[in-house]
Amino acid sequence: MASPAKPTDPNNNSDRLRSVARYSGIGVQMAATIGLSTWAGYWLDKHYQTKTPWFTLGLMLLGLFAALYNVIRAVSKGE
Repeated sequence: MASPAKPTDPNNNSDRLRSVARYSGIGVQMAATIGLSTWAGYWLDKHYQTKTPWFTLGLMLLGLFAALYNVIRAVSKGE
């Protein structure tokens, strides 16, 4: 015999939606930080006509560390 359907708690769905939105926002922020810093490094390499992409590599790594720092801070704080 099938068990009766449990009514869904609207507060639970609302909390779940907030969590999805929060973590999606963190992911978008992380991608934007890394992308913009990489683009800035690429632009600097083109502007100064460097033979090796040191600006691109350096700013990409800086953006990666900054994005990871923000993710760790947001998750540990429970933002």
